[in-house]
Parts: sequence; C-alpha cells; structure tokens
Amino acid sequence: MSSEEQTETSEGIEVCNVNTLDYIRRMTKSGLGWSRIRDFWFALGLAVLICGFLVVPRGSAQGTDQNCGTGASTETCAPNGEAQAPSAEDSGGQRADQSCGSDEGSTEPCGPNGEAEAPSAGEVHAPTAGDSGAQGEGQKCSGDEGTTEACTPSDEAQTPTAPNSGPAAESGSSETEQSSEAESCIQECGESSDTESCLRTCAQSREAKAPAKNGGAQQPSPNRRGQAAGAREKPEAQGAQNRQSEPQEIQQQSPYKNLPSLHDLYTQIPATGGKLQRFGSNAFIVGTGNANELPMDLPVGPDYVLGPGDSLIVNMWGGQSDRVNRTIDRQGEIELPEAGTIMISGMTITQAQSSIQQALSTQFNNEHVEISLGRLRTVRVYVVGDVERPGAYDVSSLSTPLSALYAAGGPTSRGSLRILRHYRGNQLVREIDLYDFLLKGVRSDVERLLPGDTLLVPTVGPQVTVEGMVHRPAIYELNGEKTLNQVIDLAGGVLRTASLKQINVARIVAQERRTMVGLQLPDDPSEAAKELADFPVQGGDDVVISQILPYNEGAVYLEGHVYRPGKYSYKDGMTINDLLHSYQDLLPEPSDHAELIRLQPPDFRPEIINFDLRDALIGNDSFSLEPFDLVHVYGRYDIDPPMVSIKGEVLHPGTYPMSEGMTVAGLVSMAGGFTRSAYRDEAGLSSYVVQNGQKVLVTHSTVAIEKALDGDKSADVTLKPGDVVSIQQLAGWQDIGSTVMIRGEVEHAGSYAIQTGERLSSVLKRAGGFREDAYPPAAVLERSQVRQLAEQARQQMIRQIEDTPAQVRPGALGAQTTTSIQQSLEAQRQEILASLRSHPASGRLIINISSDISRWENTPEDIELRAGDNLFIPKRPNFVVVSGQVYNPAAISYVPGRDLTWYLRKAGGATPAGDRKQIYVLHADGSVVPRGDSWVSNNLMNLRMRPGDTIFVPERIAGASTVWQNIAAVAQAMAAAALPIAIAEAY
Repeated sequence: MSSEEQTETSEGIEVCNVNTLDYIRRMTKSGLGWSRIRDFWFALGLAVLICGFLVVPRGSAQGTDQNCGTGASTETCAPNGEAQAPSAEDSGGQRADQSCGSDEGSTEPCGPNGEAEAPSAGEVHAPTAGDSGAQGEGQKCSGDEGTTEACTPSDEAQTPTAPNSGPAAESGSSETEQSSEAESCIQECGESSDTESCLRTCAQSREAKAPAKNGGAQQPSPNRRGQAAGAREKPEAQGAQNRQSEPQEIQQQSPYKNLPSLHDLYTQIPATGGKLQRFGSNAFIVGTGNANELPMDLPVGPDYVLGPGDSLIVNMWGGQSDRVNRTIDRQGEIELPEAGTIMISGMTITQAQSSIQQALSTQFNNEHVEISLGRLRTVRVYVVGDVERPGAYDVSSLSTPLSALYAAGGPTSRGSLRILRHYRGNQLVREIDLYDFLLKGVRSDVERLLPGDTLLVPTVGPQVTVEGMVHRPAIYELNGEKTLNQVIDLAGGVLRTASLKQINVARIVAQERRTMVGLQLPDDPSEAAKELADFPVQGGDDVVISQILPYNEGAVYLEGHVYRPGKYSYKDGMTINDLLHSYQDLLPEPSDHAELIRLQPPDFRPEIINFDLRDALIGNDSFSLEPFDLVHVYGRYDIDPPMVSIKGEVLHPGTYPMSEGMTVAGLVSMAGGFTRSAYRDEAGLSSYVVQNGQKVLVTHSTVAIEKALDGDKSADVTLKPGDVVSIQQLAGWQDIGSTVMIRGEVEHAGSYAIQTGERLSSVLKRAGGFREDAYPPAAVLERSQVRQLAEQARQQMIRQIEDTPAQVRPGALGAQTTTSIQQSLEAQRQEILASLRSHPASGRLIINISSDISRWENTPEDIELRAGDNLFIPKRPNFVVVSGQVYNPAAISYVPGRDLTWYLRKAGGATPAGDRKQIYVLHADGSVVPRGDSWVSNNLMNLRMRPGDTIFVPERIAGASTVWQNIAAVAQAMAAAALPIAIAEAY
C-alpha cells in the first residue's frame, strides 16, 4: 500500500471513529429507547459502509502481507493474517491495543487527536451494547494498570463479572473510586489460579467494607438480589444481640397475668448478688479533720485533770469579791491576787479548787472560791496506719481515740473496723473494737488522749458477706466470730420473710478454688439454732439468706361486679356461699353468669368453670373452693349485653343498653330528643331474626314516632336486642345557607347564596357579569367532591409508583448499560414521586363558557352549582407556556395564528431527554389534547395555540418496561395538570 493510500486510510478511520463515538455518547446521554436502538443499528450499518469506502483504496484489495497490528488499523485479524471487517460489537468501541495518550488500558473514549476524553461534569459514561466487549485480545490482561475487565486464566479480556457491574454509588461518588477498587482487585488476583472467582470474592468484600453514601443508605446490587441490603450488621445491632444473649432474670408474663392468683404466683424473687458496702464505712464519710472546727468549750466533770494550756475562771467572794481568768503556764502554775503563784498542773478540778481556796485564805478572812474551766487545752496525737488522712492532729484534751479517728477520716477500704490500737509511747493502752460503738452504741474508748499518743489502724481482717433476707445486708469483718449464728447476729438477724430451710454459702478455698456449701436447717427451732451455732464460717464467705415463697397458700380471690373484691382467707370445706352470701354482696344488675378460675396442680394451669350465679346464691349449685380459686362475677352489660342503637337527627345518637320493656319512644327520649332538623312524623326501625340458627333475616318497618311520643301506646313499638332506630332529616335542610364563591374578574366578587338547582349563569348575572379584561375560557370551577376523588387518585398513583419497581425492558443489553439505565429510571421514579407529592390534587371541573352569557345560558354548559363551589375568572393571559423537557422552559408572548411548532422552537426545542412523540397541550380551560400515535393526531404540531395554553414535553422513559412506561406517563400527566390552574391564579 502506498503512503498516500495509508494516509487516506488513516484519515478515514479517524473520521469514522470520531463520528461513531460521538454518536454513541449522545445516544447514551439521552437514554436508550426502542426507537433509539433501532436508529443506532441503522446508523451503525451506514457508518460501516461509509468507512469501508474510506478505508479500502478503490480498485485494490488487502493482501496477506498487511500489517494487522499497526496502530492505524481498526480491523481485527484472522488467524491466517487476513484483515476482517469490523463487527457490530467492535465498530463503536475503542480499538483493543489503541493507546489514548500515555495511559495504557484507559477505558475513556479518545478524541480526534488521540487524547483521552474525560466524561463531562456530573456525567457517568456507561458503555452501550456494542461497547461491552470493546477491549481486544492485544491488551495486557494481568499487568495493565487501570483496566476494569476481569481476566480468565488464559489472559483473554472478559466483560466485567456480576459483582463488578453493580449500580454506581449514590450521588457524590465517581467512576474513579470504582475503578481504583477494581484495579486493586485485579492486582491482587493477577497471579491467582482462579482469577474470576478471586475477583468476585474481592469485589464482594470491598463492597461490604465500603462506607454507604448519602447518610448510610446503600442499595443492593442488581446481580445479588438474594442478599438483603442490611445483611451487614452494625456494631450497635451486634451489641444489642450480645445483651439479649445474656441471661434474663425477669420472668416472662403469663397470658393470664391479670388474674390476681397467678399474679402472685408469677412474682419472681429478685436474685441477690448486688454490690454491697462494708458495714460501718459510711460512719466516717463526714469527717473533716480540721481542728478549728472541733468544739473546745465542752463541759467537763470534777475529775478532769488540769494541765498547761487550760484556762481557769476563779470566782472569789467573802473577804474580797473578784473574778479572774488565769491560764496554766508551761510550769503548771497560775498567779493569784495577793497570794502569788500556785502549782495546779496534774490536779483534778476539785483538788485545784481546794488548793486555790487554801492559798487565798491566808490573805483574806472568810474567803470562798469556786473555779470553772474557761477553755480546754489541745493535745497533739498521731493517727497512722490504714486511715484516709494519716498524720499529726491537734485535738481537745477531752478527745478520745474515736474522736481522733473521726478527725482523720476513718479507716480506708483496707483498714480494720474491728481493731483500733491506742499506744502511749511503746505501751499499748487499749485495743478498741469499733463494732461495739457501731452496732451497740457502746463506747469502750474511755481513756482520754494525752500529748504524744498514737492511734494505729491495722489492715482489715477476714471478712464475710451477708446478703438476702437480713436486716443489714453488708460486708462484715470478723473479730472472734467463728460460727454462722454469730455472723447473722452481726447482720441484725433474719427477717420474717427469710427462709432458713436452705442457706447457701459461697466459699473460697484459699489459693485453690471457689465452692458452694449448703446448710439445710430442720423445722425444730432449737435444732435449727444448734445447726447455725455449729456451722463454721471463714474469711471470704458469701452467705445468702433466701426469701420465702411470695404467694399466699391459704387464700381465695374475688373480683368483678362485687362490693368488696380482693383476697380472702381460705379454710377447709369452704364453699361459694362462704364467699358470696347474698345479693347484698353484689353491685346492682349483676349477670347470671359467673366464673370460677381454678389453678390445677401440680403445674397450676388455669381451668375455667362456669356456673349460674342465681343457683349458687340460693344453694342449689354450691360447690367447694380450693386454695388459689378466683371467683369472677360479671355485670349485666359485661358479657354480650342487649344493646339498641339510634341514628340520625337526635341530640345524642349512639348505642344504648336495652332495659326491660324499652320502646322506640323511650330510646328517643334517652338520646336527648329530636334536633331541629329531624323529620318527626316517622322513624325507621330495623330488626333482625335468626332463622334456624343458620342465617339472619333483617326486616324494616316504620314507627309513627311523633304519636308515640305524645303517649299513643298503639303507635309505639317495643324494642328487641340489636334493633336500630333511624330518625331522618327534613327535606332540603342541608341546603340551608348554601353558598358559592366567585372570585376574579367579575363586577362584584364575593360569596353568594344559592338555591337548589341554581345554575352558573344565574350567579354570574347576580355578580354583575364579566369585566372587560376577563377571560372566561380559562375559568376555574373547583368542587370539593371532585377534589376528594382526585386526591384519592393521586394517593393511589403515589402508592402504585412506590410499590412498582422501575424495571429495565428485557433485551440484549450489556451489564454496564443495564445498570446505567436502571439508575436513570430510579432517578426518574424519585423525581415523579416528588412532583406528585408537591402538587396537591385540584377539584377542577372543565367548563366551556364565553363572555356572552346569553350564548350558553340554559345549555349543557350552564352547569348546576353545588354548595361550596369556587369559581375563579382570570384575566386574559397574553402568553403561552412551554414546560417540561425543553431547553428553555418559559412563558412566551402570545402571537395569534402561531402553532405548537413555533412556540416549541421559541423555547429551544425538546431536549434529548424529552419525548417528542408524547407531547400534549393543556388548554386554559383544563382540557388536554394528546398527540397519540395515529397519523391524524400528528397534526398536533400544527395546532394553533390559544392564550393561556400550556405545551408540555414529558420526560422520555428510556429502556423501561411497558408497565413502568404506562405508569410514568400517567403520573407525569397528573403532575402537569396543575399547571393551568397555577398560571391562571398567578396571572
């Protein structure tokens, strides 16, 4: 082949590729319908013929020496090296080994210069049916980065497998993210022996790990519909399952939970094992440890030993009267008036008073002395060991070891409450057990603290937990207690609800294991006390005192239509007459029917025994009761009571209990009498009769109700259970005050009262007729009954769209193309739903009126008005609205004589997404002119528009099933029906 021929061939191939790819892209953007697919194959065949003439030089044939692998050729080569014409599948795709730019394996289409063309913003390019296999054999299957095809073990390019051809992510995701995931999977599976299986597993695992878009909602893949979208559990759900798998401690309620007897039996004893505190630990919580807050002016007794720092008040009378305040100095002396110093340290108050009086008597005759302690001295002591705040404390000289321990915050959780050692120097003064004070209120720390004393709190000793039915469940420290009865005494003894037949002890065998020890006590109290005294306890034991059974074994129950329901004592031989003596125990109007609910042993399953209450009260049917029996007495109106109903024009219609001998007149009186709208001459009466126990026969009759109410007994009728009385309404009552609303371009707009049968022309004349700028052809007449029907149809359409999936029409489409169409249909489905929900139904009646009322008066167009009708007369519009799938939806100025095609062209024409074959016109009067499919209706494009008309171009439903196309077309028309009304009222 010459160089000129090669150049010509290259240019021809480039033109063919560019034109074909450009056409395919436009087809993909606009959606694929059957007409589009038909046009596509026609254009593709034409392109093959044209490209054949451009590629093959005239008068020459391709030889066997042609280079099949050159970059300029788009033909595939046969095994013998001969060039083959491109197939339908290859003519629209990128050449297998062609390189667009520098990226090998790129799946993006190539521009005229060989540069890769990226999809436009917001555009997801889905390959058409002919693109699915466009990548050829020459591509490196396992090593090229960027390829999205799955490879077979023979390294031949395959179309994407099902897991890789699922729907794209929600809005905001891009093809780049999916391509990067596919690249990672291909790199991982490149050397696998089963590449296809590996790729499928990889794609599924990555899909499971991928975060959901748009708030977490993730649609299931179309190729894996058997898997639920929410199959992957969230951590919260897993946590909930774990919590549910834990043992439940609450007894499931019985179906007979309302029975008092079973309610008591189903009361479950709560399980023990809650966290208990150490006994006595909260006695020191409020300790402050601040000496300034400790009282220093406490009263003291005569045996108080004085020391340096004590303040004395000396009162003197007799030879000299005086009152002096003296503080004992460090030498233990005080100074007296006229007597000098005197040593009183180490003396008691009584001894000091005698010494002072003796010293003053030498200076004054007949002198008397009385002393009192003004302020106590402080002493410094030390609190150490396992206490909250160990250290030195200045406390009152009257303080005891317990006072100092309180100031230090008490023992820690590791400190003992049974042993408090008081040291003076290296001598142990006393060992104090705090339980004597905490349990008995006895203070054994009578020894007062002296300066330099030390208090030691050692580590806690062995402890025992006591829980359950004792007065003080807690953790107790042992100090000489060795038996179970001593431990129970520490806990305050057992409660009356405690069960001592079985006591469980959880015991720890030191450094070995945990074990359970049970103690079964005999019924004899003395023997039980001996068993408790002989049962040894040790540190770490957990003693559980169980509760007795919560139900009462010697009780029967009474409930229902009685004065005193409740629980009663059971005794042997007790009968129903012992529980119900006479009618004095029952509320008024009891039923003859009563029930006995008995719990059958041994599993206490309920059994119902019916009996006649009258026979039981007179003793004819008196039977014995057993423990847990429940007697339920019903009222007359509790079980299938005789009822009658009254409907219609009475003050209180409804259902009433039927008394003996009740008549129609009595029922009307019970219902409050007639309303002003009631028809009083006759009342309807409906009764029923059961025939042979197989069917019900209903009869209707009339009652002269006014005569019956006047006292005519012959006109009155006695009622039977189930009778229904109907009081009719006066004729024409509901038409009283009927009005219609006239708005818009009339002389006198407002509300007008109407008569029965009054027509539209009459009301318009009373409103003064039309104004000059009125446009009657676009009049909007709305009726509430029509609005209700239209709203029902709208809601039904919304439910139908929600329940009907937007399915792709079955056909020979590739997996990626099917996915793209499915996504497009789903988006259209959501848009249609949003449009229907945002446009409430109107109650418009289509009327055909003109400015000259006399022309259509008393014709079929002069419709009869109803109460509540709303008529709106708009101004004459000077525009035509073009809406829907057009390039420039707008209102275009009305030009007389112009047709639909002219206005559609003014709006830019229909977009590729618009369906030109389904264009329809919404006239200003509300009527619709569809295009349809017949050759006669094609003249719609030449239809001359009128002011206020609307041209609507619906959206194309491309690639959808026939069912979905029909539903979507109807839904779009329903949503567009509100346009003329909105335009008329807004103009």
